[in-house]
Amino acid sequence: MAEAQMTNVAALVKDEPFYVAGQNGLVGSAIWRALQSTGHTNLIGRSSAELDLRDRDAVFEFVSEVRPRYVVLAAAKVGGILANATYPNDFLSDNLRIQTNVMDAALEYGTERLLFLGSSCIYPRLAPQPISEDALLTGQLEPTNDAYAIAKIAGILQVQAIRRQHERHWISAMPTNLYGPGDNFSRSGSHVLPALIRRYAEAVELGARTVTNWGTGTPRRELLHVDDMARACLFLLERYSDAQHVNIGTGRDCSIRELAEMVAKAVGYDGETEWDTSKPDGTPQKLLDVSKIKHLGWEATIPLREGLDATIAWFRGHHGKLRGAS
Repeated sequence: MAEAQMTNVAALVKDEPFYVAGQNGLVGSAIWRALQSTGHTNLIGRSSAELDLRDRDAVFEFVSEVRPRYVVLAAAKVGGILANATYPNDFLSDNLRIQTNVMDAALEYGTERLLFLGSSCIYPRLAPQPISEDALLTGQLEPTNDAYAIAKIAGILQVQAIRRQHERHWISAMPTNLYGPGDNFSRSGSHVLPALIRRYAEAVELGARTVTNWGTGTPRRELLHVDDMARACLFLLERYSDAQHVNIGTGRDCSIRELAEMVAKAVGYDGETEWDTSKPDGTPQKLLDVSKIKHLGWEATIPLREGLDATIAWFRGHHGKLRGAS
């Protein structure tokens, strides 16, 4: 893979309109916090109740009114293995409409810079590890989330097409597995880390002596705190403009079994853990090659154990009023 080159993209102007699509989600709320902490004063956001991004007319009307100079497209329908396997058409259709509507409207009304956020699931199930950006479209996808992955791949290609046809400084970034405050802790829709946090924390509350997790525990996952991800996004918006997407991660992973042990210890659970091997494992390993963004000058700074403790504290402090509480 060719080394990433620094570009002369101008600094973001702090009082220009900046639209964060999906600002109430895990990713969008972290982007919002990062923008506030760096002095941005003209932030624009709408909840899904206020603006359904699947509604093309509504999106065009909204963007025509606010005319954002900058956009981070963090809105998406997301979920874990169970949700993706159960509702593949919803994940494909909803995400395609969200992406296309926001990008088409942003193009129509003059957005200068846009960052599209995807997911590491865009890569082939058996991609060589660590996975470089060049691995995209080189093999078969993981079948438990292929519909979501195809939608995200389409988003990358739309950014590339807009760059070619309209010469906009639009870019794409692919974060690894994210965690942190504001995550979805639902029983049916959460990703692996929030699912483990909820499962073990509730076992402590209920005095349960056994916790059962899906799969074998052998798959390996890389985990990135969402605040690190947000800082990486602002870094890229000011320092990178190229057609190829950029991986965002830590460059380190652990097994699901090791992660479960860390969570159990962090929440104070001392019971037994069992593994339901009749349930799917998902992709065997997903470790991103982050040499490109490191070459540009960015690295993650929040250690997993520190981030895990803070996330558990946040979960316990918001229990009962969580997104996806059921």
